[in-house]
Amino acid sequence: MYNSLDISVSGMVAQRTRINTIAANLANQNTILDANGDPNPYKRRFSIFAPGDGVGGMGVHVRSIELDQGAPKLKWDPSSPYARPEGTPDAGYVYTPNIDPITEQIDALEAQRAYEANVQAAEAAKSMMAQALSLIA
Repeated sequence: MYNSLDISVSGMVAQRTRINTIAANLANQNTILDANGDPNPYKRRFSIFAPGDGVGGMGVHVRSIELDQGAPKLKWDPSSPYARPEGTPDAGYVYTPNIDPITEQIDALEAQRAYEANVQAAEAAKSMMAQALSLIA
C-alpha cells in the first residue's frame, strides 16, 4: 500500500517540477539579454523524466532539465539596439527566445491533468488503507 502512495507522490513532485519549468519559460518568453546584459535570448527548458525515484524505487523522478537547442526566433526590428549589425546575413533582426506560448500552455495543461490523476490515485490508496485498518481494528 505504501508503495502506491510513494508512486503517486513521486508523480506529483515530477509534474510540479515540470509546471515550474513551463512557468519559467513563459516568464522569460521576451528575454533577449543574458545575465551580463549581452544579446543572448533565453533558451526554452523542458523536463526529462526517468523511472524510479533515483534509488531504485518505483515511481518517477525528474532526471534533468534540458535546454532546447532549437534556433531562436527572428524578429524584424532594425531600430533596436540589439538588432544584428549590417553586413551579417540576418542584419536588422533581433534574436528572441524560441518559446511558443500555446505549446507551453498545452504542456502545462497536460502536467496539471497528470498531477490531478496522481492526487486521485493517492486518495484512492489512502482510502483503501483506512478501510483495511478499520477491518483489523
